Parts: sequence; structure tokens; C-alpha cells
Amino acid sequence: MKKHSKQKHQPTKPKKDESAVTLKDMINPELMKQLKEQQDQLKAAEEKRKEEEERRKREERRLKEKNKSFEELLNESGMNWQEFK
Repeated sequence: MKKHSKQKHQPTKPKKDESAVTLKDMINPELMKQLKEQQDQLKAAEEKRKEEEERRKREERRLKEKNKSFEELLNESGMNWQEFK
């Protein structure tokens, strides 16, 4: 019987071809700039929308708290009002 050497077989990796064209190279730099600007605008608009939504929710909670009836305020109180009768 022959003993086989336990050499690790490494797959050959294709060498990077310097002449390979990437998508980035194919896209017009001006178009890339426009797309990045549009992406920034969309991010800013989304952030503004979230801030506006949060502001609206805070205002809604404030108005709801302001318009609570005496009974609702009494029920939310942690005190046992029966002791004060």
C-alpha cells in the first residue's frame, strides 16, 4: 500500500485582471453624484418625518392629559381616597 501525503489542496484563485471593468467604472461620475445627493435628501426627509411624528405624538399625549376628567385623574392617583372619607 502506498501512503498518500496529506497535502491540503488549495483551489487556485483567478488572478485579478487589471483590465476588468466594474459597474462603478461604467457609471457616469455625475450620475453617481446625483444618486448620492438624492440618497442624502431621502435620509433627511425620513429623519424629518420621524421627528414630526414624534412631535405630533407628544402633543397628542399632552392634549389627552390636559382634557382628562376629574374622575380619570382621581382613578390614576396612587392614593387610596377611601381613607380620607
